[in-house]
Amino acid sequence: MTLDLALALPGALETLTGGSFYDRRLVESLRTAGHRVSVVTLPDGFPDPGAEAMAAAVAQVAAEPAGRVVIVDGLAFGAMPTAALARVAAPMVALVHHPLAMEPGMETVRAESLWRRERDNLALARHVLVPSGHVAGLLVDRYGVPAERITVLEPGVDRPAVVEVPKAVPPLILSVGLLDPRKGHDVLIAALDALGDLDWQAVIAGTPRDAAHVAALERQVAASAVGDRIRLAGRVSMEERDALYARASVFALATRYEGYGIVFNEALLAGLPIVSCRAGAVPGTVPAEAGLLVPPDDPAAFAAALRMVLGDDARRMVMADAARRAGAALSGWDAVAARAAAVLAQVAGGVRA
Repeated sequence: MTLDLALALPGALETLTGGSFYDRRLVESLRTAGHRVSVVTLPDGFPDPGAEAMAAAVAQVAAEPAGRVVIVDGLAFGAMPTAALARVAAPMVALVHHPLAMEPGMETVRAESLWRRERDNLALARHVLVPSGHVAGLLVDRYGVPAERITVLEPGVDRPAVVEVPKAVPPLILSVGLLDPRKGHDVLIAALDALGDLDWQAVIAGTPRDAAHVAALERQVAASAVGDRIRLAGRVSMEERDALYARASVFALATRYEGYGIVFNEALLAGLPIVSCRAGAVPGTVPAEAGLLVPPDDPAAFAAALRMVLGDDARRMVMADAARRAGAALSGWDAVAARAAAVLAQVAGGVRA
C-alpha cells in the first residue's frame, strides 16, 4: 500500500538540529520505501512565531486534503490554536520530540500555558509518534494521551563508512548539540575548568540557536583558565562532524533535558565513552556500560566523571568496547520507516492505531 503523506515542520528540513534531522531521515526513508511524502515548511519561530506566522502555519496545515495523513512536528503542533486545529479536515499525527512545557528554565506561567494547549491539541491527533519511551510516559502521565494512541519510534542510524584515523593528541573531548541553554554547554565548560591538570582538548559543535546564550558561552570560554583548549565550533558540516567523532576519545554532553538525543547514537556508532546527565530520556538511551551519568547542572560531578574516563585508560577502553557493541545493535532508518508506515496506514484507513 502506497501512502499519501505530508510532514509539516517549522523551518527548513535541512536544519542541523536533532529534531529536524529525525524528521528529514523519516521523510527520506518513507520515500525510499515507496510512499508519497510532501514537506510543508511552516514559518520558523515556534513555539512563539508571532500572530501573522501562526495564522500562516494554520492555513498551511488546513490546506492539506482530507485524504492525506499530515504528520505535524510537535514544536508547531503543540503551540497552534486548538480551535483552528479542530477544523483541519486531514487526519493529523503529532510527532512529539519532547513536550514543549518541559523546556528547562521556563517560567511557570508560560509552562502551564503551553501544557494546557499541548494537552488539548494532542486530544485532536489521530495518533502520536515519539522518539522514546520516556516521552511516551510523559504524554500518558501528564497529558492524558491514551497509551494505545502512542507509538515509540526510536531514531534509526546511518552507519558511516569505516575510516581508520588516528585519535587526536591530546585526547579530544567532543560535545555535539544545539547551542542552546538546554544542552548544558555552560556546565561542560565549567567542568573543564576544573580539569586543568589533565591533558586534553575540547570541541563543542552545534548550530547556534540562542544568540545571547552563544555570546555568554564565548565569554565563559574567554574567561576560563583552560579557554585556549576549548573550541566553540558552531555549526559544522556532516563531514567535519564525522571526522570529529572519529578523532575523539570521549563524548560529553551536560544536557539539562533530552527527549531522546540522536547524538548519543552517533557517539555509540563511533565507539566513544559517554559522559552525560541523568536527564529526560538519557538513562534509557545511553547504555550503563558505555556511559557515566551525573545529575544535571552539577559541574563538579561532571568534572569528576570526565576525570574518571580520561584518567583511566583501561576503563575508557572497556566503555569504548561497550559503546561499539551498542552501536552495532541499533536499527537502521529502513526499519523505523517500516514501523511508521504500519501505523500511518491504519490512520489513513480511518482506524485509530
